[in-house]
Amino acid sequence: MTMSSIKIECVLRENCHCGESPVWEEASNSLLFVDIPAKKVCRWDSLSKQVQRVTVDAPVSSVALRQSGGYVATVGTKFCALNWEDQSAVVLATVDKEKKNNRFNDGKVDPAGRYFAGTMAEETAPAVLERRQGSLYSLFPDHHVEKYFDQVDISNGLDWSMDHKIFYYIDSLSYSVDAFDYDLQTGKISNRRSVYKLEKEEQIPDGMCIDVEGKLWVACYNGGRVIRLDPETGKRLQTVKLPVDKTTSCCFGGKDYSEMYVTCARDGLDSKGLLQQPEAGGIFKITGLGVKGIPPYPYTG
Repeated sequence: MTMSSIKIECVLRENCHCGESPVWEEASNSLLFVDIPAKKVCRWDSLSKQVQRVTVDAPVSSVALRQSGGYVATVGTKFCALNWEDQSAVVLATVDKEKKNNRFNDGKVDPAGRYFAGTMAEETAPAVLERRQGSLYSLFPDHHVEKYFDQVDISNGLDWSMDHKIFYYIDSLSYSVDAFDYDLQTGKISNRRSVYKLEKEEQIPDGMCIDVEGKLWVACYNGGRVIRLDPETGKRLQTVKLPVDKTTSCCFGGKDYSEMYVTCARDGLDSKGLLQQPEAGGIFKITGLGVKGIPPYPYTG
């Protein structure tokens, strides 16, 4: 496959302050995503090209499918159930109660239906914040929460290996993609190690997803790219550059999960940067990668 067959297009000029957490919903042929500081959960219909938006009462950092209908989202320091029809959010659990300055960041549902998400201190500027204030949590289907570890700077991308035996995780300011041994039955993680250290020009690792070949795709914030990594060899296999700098996350979707969707941010760009990157904050679609992703897991609680 030649690199020249890759096509990148901005399919939605949403002007997100900080777009994040793209999730494909096959049932509605739609892409879900959030705009964190705008407190919006959005659903873009890929057929009609229409966008629906639901506003919540705090920064919303991730969204996921829910098996029983509707969605779940991380709002402020709360795990919430989101009813799309009446635009209501019901709190399922709250974390970091003693840390008033914290909020959730990225989250994703594991293969057993648990909703993993981590926290961070609220930023004073993009990637400028009080360090080591975050933790990684999981909301189990019975709505109880487990805490895995703390001392996290910016809890970010997460996914699971194809055999469900490894959990991949990014704490952005460590500039590393880490792996843990993963027990699907209990949701326990152990034996943390780094599988890839980012190069200087790759900047800050942000959101992440896995493809059917077990390779990881990482969006590089300030790096204007997504990179494909082999977690077994620690080698970068591919770099796909986008026309925006602040690429935040990625997921596979579309017909048979062969398209990649990438979110990005406008916040942190000055007026010159915004002129140079008019599509900043939009939703990008990458086709021709020659590899497929897997459907997102729904939260089972």
